[in-house]
Amino acid sequence: MKVVLKNLTKRFPNHKKNAPDVVAVDHFNFEIPDGKLIGLLGPSGCGKSTTLNLICGLLKPSEGSIYFGEEDVTNLAPEHRGVGMVFQSYALYPHLTVRQNIIFPLENLKGAQKLTKEEMAKKALQAAKLVQIEELMDRKPAELSGGQQQRVAIARALVKTPKVLLLDEPLSNLDARLRLQTREEIRRIQKETKLTTIFVTHDQEEAMSISDYIVVMKDGILQQIGKPQDVYDDPANLFVAKFLGTPPINLFHGKVTDGMLYIGMEPVLAVSGVENQAVTVGIRPEGFVPDEEGPLSCTLKNVEVMGRDVSVVSTHEFMIGAGIRSIIDADVKIDVAKSTVRFRLKPHKVLLFSTDTEKRIPFTTQVSHA
Repeated sequence: MKVVLKNLTKRFPNHKKNAPDVVAVDHFNFEIPDGKLIGLLGPSGCGKSTTLNLICGLLKPSEGSIYFGEEDVTNLAPEHRGVGMVFQSYALYPHLTVRQNIIFPLENLKGAQKLTKEEMAKKALQAAKLVQIEELMDRKPAELSGGQQQRVAIARALVKTPKVLLLDEPLSNLDARLRLQTREEIRRIQKETKLTTIFVTHDQEEAMSISDYIVVMKDGILQQIGKPQDVYDDPANLFVAKFLGTPPINLFHGKVTDGMLYIGMEPVLAVSGVENQAVTVGIRPEGFVPDEEGPLSCTLKNVEVMGRDVSVVSTHEFMIGAGIRSIIDADVKIDVAKSTVRFRLKPHKVLLFSTDTEKRIPFTTQVSHA
């Protein structure tokens, strides 16, 4: 089921005297393709959960429209939209068994949709098998682990065969290992069911790992839409560049003079097509190549061995933030006795941004990728 948002806006009253309304979602336009998993991504308070609640009908928009396929569902009650919703808190009934929790949405069906007890039991078992909890059907939520409770919540959302599956921070209550396992399960289930799925999270690694497309939001405003790797490689602005990536992007004060990028007094990269100006320079952690003849010199602070990779921690007079973190191959040896480490840069991992607008500044270079 294709989902289309047109100028979707949600304002909440401001309780401060004479203050303007709080705009949680600001003229959001986006078409979610049929059968795709979309990661709705952004920091706390950016409007992603509000957007999800607008789509499912728990909130009514101040402006704009919501379409499921060709049907305008903007004013349709939640129970008539055909959505399955999974909340952060799981929202399971503690006095009911797993089976009863999964069946519960089916008991509210009326008219032609009304099912017999046998039909409800059959559909509940099918949903339980899909999330691999069929052996837990007679347990109650208190007897389940966090991951098992999450699967029950997903089975309950799937049992009505929804047109759209909505997941609001579904993994935030799980430990790190279980988060990884459960997000892989969510992706498997989505591929098996081919349901259009919207997955809300503030965890960019989570969103990038399982989404067909990610939608990055800030202060209720859409910042960028694209395939995860495309958005990472080609961020539209400084906010998106900083938000995506673990470790985060390294930032420097720089300037472009006659087609050359300078960090401090060091000419670090030829950047054709950029006017002379001050810039914010972003370098992805994997964009540094240790080289004794490299143009960028940094003060070495520490070398952290992480098995497959090594993290070189350094500083620079013109850096923005607490430090620089460079990820290099473990086979490359860094002389920790030296106080300085020099790098050359991978051009496709260097990003330039306007110091005024924070928008991305494109450039070309003759240097081949390292």
